[in-house]
Amino acid sequence: MEFALSQAKKTCPFLHVASTSSLRRLSTLPAGAQKSNALLNKAQQCPVMSKAMEAQATTTTTTATTSTTQQQTRTFSTSRASLQKPTPSVKAKAVENTDANNVAKEKPVAFNSKSKHFDYEGYYEHELSKKHKDKSYRYFNNINRLAQKFPRAHTARVEDEVTVWCANDYLGMGRSPVLTETMKRTLDRYGAGAGGTRNIAGNADLHLRLESELADLHHKEGALVFSSCYVANDATLATLASKLPGCVIFSDQLNHASMIQGMRHSGAQKKIFRHNDMAHLEELLQSVDPATPKIIAFESVYSMCGSIGPIHDIVALAKKYGAITFLDEVHAVGMYGPRGAGVAEHLDYDLNAAHPTMGNGSIVDEIDIITGTLGKAYGVVGGYIAASASLVDMIRSYAPGFIFTTSLPPAVVSGAMQSVKYLKVSNSERQMQQINTRVVKSRLAELGIPVVPNPSHIVPVLLGDAASAKLASDELLSEHGIYVQSINYPTVPVGEERLRITPTPGHNSEMIDHLVHSLETIWNRYGFRRVNDWAAEGGRAGVGMAQPAQVQPLWTNGQLGLDKVIESKAVKQQSSSTVA
Repeated sequence: MEFALSQAKKTCPFLHVASTSSLRRLSTLPAGAQKSNALLNKAQQCPVMSKAMEAQATTTTTTATTSTTQQQTRTFSTSRASLQKPTPSVKAKAVENTDANNVAKEKPVAFNSKSKHFDYEGYYEHELSKKHKDKSYRYFNNINRLAQKFPRAHTARVEDEVTVWCANDYLGMGRSPVLTETMKRTLDRYGAGAGGTRNIAGNADLHLRLESELADLHHKEGALVFSSCYVANDATLATLASKLPGCVIFSDQLNHASMIQGMRHSGAQKKIFRHNDMAHLEELLQSVDPATPKIIAFESVYSMCGSIGPIHDIVALAKKYGAITFLDEVHAVGMYGPRGAGVAEHLDYDLNAAHPTMGNGSIVDEIDIITGTLGKAYGVVGGYIAASASLVDMIRSYAPGFIFTTSLPPAVVSGAMQSVKYLKVSNSERQMQQINTRVVKSRLAELGIPVVPNPSHIVPVLLGDAASAKLASDELLSEHGIYVQSINYPTVPVGEERLRITPTPGHNSEMIDHLVHSLETIWNRYGFRRVNDWAAEGGRAGVGMAQPAQVQPLWTNGQLGLDKVIESKAVKQQSSSTVA
């Protein structure tokens, strides 16, 4: 029995975190209870157990008691058959188009009329059953990163180690002594917490110095640190757009949820332009009075598909139509540019490498507001904005998300500051990450395993439905010791479900070989669609398109130092052929 439970816990995300007392409570009904066994309800929602129970149901006659119980709870539970219904292979509207005003309102749920009060628990179960039915329910794996073995981690059992291939700690800075040693010293000196909000005891010299480093990084007069970039985006857009009289926000179709939420909270009018479609953006800008305050909100690296925002074109349109620009560089800071300031800095690489100061004439100077995170390439946690001194001061003075939130702990701030300073001068980590990304993309392309084409460090492997993506993720973890999380709706549209792979400098050639071999094994076993299969269907998400776009990596061979390697190889080949 102990062995069976141990095996089940390795496979089942629910059992990972469920105690014995919790399982006993779920399986025991209180006296007079009329609803079905809660543990059975959990089992019906499980992608593994529901199939086993369905198979058992075909050979076992359902008792009258069970039928009665199921009849009483069908308001909140989905039948086994509907749970197994495959996800429709219809491409949904992009994530940005899932606003409340674009979604048909649901009919109210009919609850038990005999009940005097609202059935809260029943409603929760009803909402969860919808997530299970459309396969968008999120399972959280127990993954514990091992600092000394990066990118290795252990699962719920310490002895079970896996290789992590989907972390956003893109450069492995989270375990770097550059951060950890200074964080230890800061913890000993200043303690664990900040002691309050920035206005009440939580505004230390470390916070001010970090903001100065960030302002310098992005060629801006000021910067402001938040508890996360979700909060930074939400608070800044909500505050700014609500203050600007009659403001209209122009939002890229694939913008992050934090930006969408900030726009909603602002109450400002919003116009959505098709992803990276400059003709559509200009058409929308032309429809608004030139004197009306306008914000164009977009990203540099779109993290689920890896596409790059057309920064130069958007800045040009903003100037032409009197708008200000709001650029989210969350997945780019630390990763691009000679000092890690992001894609905007990278676009003028040589200029910013030689003259990394405000006013040097680069496109960075032309962007009004830049937001970034400390929780990805910089290896800790937190978010920030960088902009003019007056804009930063206005957000500091008016944004509730900043004013009423306890400030980041001193140890975190000191680690973030050291990471930013270090990556301003060290290119080796981001160069190695880019080289590993190229290798993985190339190896998968040779096998026809479909990677959504993009010029960035993201490797999105297309599956096309939620069940297949979850199956591939589960099998990588359970059979191959590889952790890659599946990505489903609403993070990506229905029909574009995928695995999102993020190579790091710590992934060596043996790890890459193992990843590629494991994916090939799974694709062969289940007959998942390859590039040719997607081409036969007309293509999807940029894979298998009749006229594929030519994609060049944002990092050039020269910037990665590969030109010298290629030249050296060519000289050796020429020399050997001459001798022959």
